[in-house]
Amino acid sequence: MSFVESPERVALRESVAGLVNKYGHKYFTDCARQGRKTDELWKEAGELGFIGVNLPEEYGGGGAGMYELAIVMEELAAAGTGLLMLVVSPAICGNIIARFGTDDQKQRWIPGLADGSITMAFGITEPDAGSNSHQITTTAARDGDEWVLNGRKVFISGVDQAEAVLIVARTEDSKTGRLKPALFIVPTDAKGFEAQVIEMEMVNPEKQFTLFLDDVRLPADALVGSEDAALSQLFAGLNPERIMASASAIGMGRYALDRAVEYANDRTVWKTPIGAHQAIAHPLAQGKIELEMAKLMMQKAATLYDDGDDWGAAVPANMAKYAAGEATARIVDAAVQTLGGNGLTVEYGMAAMLPLSRLTRIAPVSREMILNFVAQTSLGLPKSY
Repeated sequence: MSFVESPERVALRESVAGLVNKYGHKYFTDCARQGRKTDELWKEAGELGFIGVNLPEEYGGGGAGMYELAIVMEELAAAGTGLLMLVVSPAICGNIIARFGTDDQKQRWIPGLADGSITMAFGITEPDAGSNSHQITTTAARDGDEWVLNGRKVFISGVDQAEAVLIVARTEDSKTGRLKPALFIVPTDAKGFEAQVIEMEMVNPEKQFTLFLDDVRLPADALVGSEDAALSQLFAGLNPERIMASASAIGMGRYALDRAVEYANDRTVWKTPIGAHQAIAHPLAQGKIELEMAKLMMQKAATLYDDGDDWGAAVPANMAKYAAGEATARIVDAAVQTLGGNGLTVEYGMAAMLPLSRLTRIAPVSREMILNFVAQTSLGLPKSY
């Protein structure tokens, strides 16, 4: 791993920044407040090859990796337009289908996921399971040549934008009676599939949903990969999820930090720009340091993942997500404080970032569960659960 990005990666950053600066944070918040989606930005990003930069070339993708897709996510968020579905559709669902799907599944889904004409949501979280995927109760039972799914999911992103949801369900082991996780592509127009929006206190065009699956019948080819290997398959999707969540948080932190620095340089009180005062400068400098450290860990995780080391990528991916979330939550708070009353106005747009930055410490995995994971895997400490 080099600490100097290649000319190709630098060019990718510049190209994404060039695109997204035509839109900006006001476009993002206007879409959210007016009940619109960021369709124009999503469509143009797809046409330029940014959305599917990580997906295989033979299916219309860019043939690069998670490092490059993280660049796209970071630069989008750094302009105040972080697109949540970029985490879900090409990163989680696209990677899983590309690695474990059949040829027919790849032909059916990846070209659309790559150019943005198709989006796919991801359904793992359940009301009673939370972060404990071992307690998932959504079941998939065989009925002749079909699968029948029943269950409930919660906090599923972007279902109203998606043609299908990659659902994590459990199949029954006929020998032991135990339930084993498996992955199924469920069209959002399937009979028995219902999505209800969850009202959130966030200014975000992309919504959250509760899903109800009542005797949803799927053909045999709805199963992705092996019905016996979903835990390993989940790593193919959850590591990219952590990497992309880190990239989104880092970009958000960059945006808030840039706005705060601009204000601190321009705002003069008692003949001196407020950025000269250590009470203002130090929190911003600390945020810069913490962001850069989080970014290094994210790049390490992406490099390991792209090298095919799923388990090796797991710890740095979780560490990166933890570090990025902590840094960004503090930076946005410091940015609002730097702007004072202006930090709470619609004109400056910082207050709208407070709940979004707080979310980076909660989703897609909470800081507490990351600490549990690191304690157990890196330190060898016993589980408490």
